[in-house]
Amino acid sequence: MKIDLTETTSSKINQALVSARRAIGTPAIGMVLTLVIVTDEENAYDALKSAGDASREHPSRIIAVIKRVSRSPRSRRDARLDAEVRVGSDAGTGETVVLRLHGELANHAQSVVLPLLLPDAPVVVWWPEAAPADPAKDPLGALAQRRITDAYSAEQPSAELSVRAKSYTPGDTDLSWTRITPWRSMLAAALDQQAVDVISATVEGESENPSCELLAMWLADRLQVPVERTMSGGPGLTAVRMETGSGTIVLDRADGSLATLSMVGQPDRAVALKRRETAELLAEELRRLDPDNTYESSVKFGVERLGEAAKPKNAAASGQTAPAAKKTAAPAKKAASK
Repeated sequence: MKIDLTETTSSKINQALVSARRAIGTPAIGMVLTLVIVTDEENAYDALKSAGDASREHPSRIIAVIKRVSRSPRSRRDARLDAEVRVGSDAGTGETVVLRLHGELANHAQSVVLPLLLPDAPVVVWWPEAAPADPAKDPLGALAQRRITDAYSAEQPSAELSVRAKSYTPGDTDLSWTRITPWRSMLAAALDQQAVDVISATVEGESENPSCELLAMWLADRLQVPVERTMSGGPGLTAVRMETGSGTIVLDRADGSLATLSMVGQPDRAVALKRRETAELLAEELRRLDPDNTYESSVKFGVERLGEAAKPKNAAASGQTAPAAKKTAAPAKKAASK
């Protein structure tokens, strides 16, 4: 069921939600969170589709905020709120409210969204593109326990990671980080099978791909070894090579779907490592709403430090040289799980 409301208010939207639920016989129970999507008209359809697909795993009230800021001096008089309410089969497994904020009202989106939040339920805010420099200080971001951005959508993705590192607040995360979860799990599992010292690593992928940078920073941060970032034609991440005392461990995915894991003393193995859709990434992030300390440590490591011969934090105190104090599989395995 769809209900269109023109020049409306938050109170009328809530009334429309109640009326729609009664009309189709659907109770308000079962929704576990409120997902607020801040987007524009151009990207709203794709974002809502991804959120609707993710709601099959996490039934939620989805609120899409589309700001239509007018630069006209009459913008105060032009301020108005239009809304579209979707319940039932038109809204996945929860409810969807599409808000279009015109004029000056676009600068006060939080006052419109606040009355529409599910009571006593977590709030997640997602910016599919054009995320603020500091999501936690954004008026809408301040309402949320979890804030999701996507550095890949920025004009300069690598530079965007530096912005994310400077403004990080517990509860922040990025879909560029979510994209590498299978890679981190596979690499940690590979190290778990062989008790070896990692000497150095190389991450290969397309240029200006923030997931490649984050994976390299994760390896450098957890293993405390130099990590080189090399470029390829993609798609996305294509290979990771880790030089160890016993040989080279290679995880190679040339086609964006099927990868090959090569380890010394073992036959090559084909592993599924496909590029995932946005709905899958979003669903993964909604499974846990507590701070992601591993992401924090990795993004704060810094892109500019990649390739450095990183010394272990305890090397100076123990008198060990960097090679003698190198980290092995255990920290990588622990960090792979979110």
